[in-house]
Amino acid sequence: MDKETIAKYAPAAMVIIALIFQWNLFVTPDKLEQKHREILTDIADRYTTKEQFNDVKNQLSDMQKKIDKIYEKIIK
Repeated sequence: MDKETIAKYAPAAMVIIALIFQWNLFVTPDKLEQKHREILTDIADRYTTKEQFNDVKNQLSDMQKKIDKIYEKIIK
């Protein structure tokens, strides 16, 4: 490349580089880690784990069995 070509395209290249930094098109590892933590806490707040779901399901099943027993006693 000669100096004339570089001088011709340098302003456009500088504008493009400035826009890349201004609009944060590239993510730094720190920002990525921070966003990852935010996503994990948001998921933990909104959703339940499979183990918690199974525990609640078992508790409801046990409650249903006890209600059925009480109902049978009342009927007799």
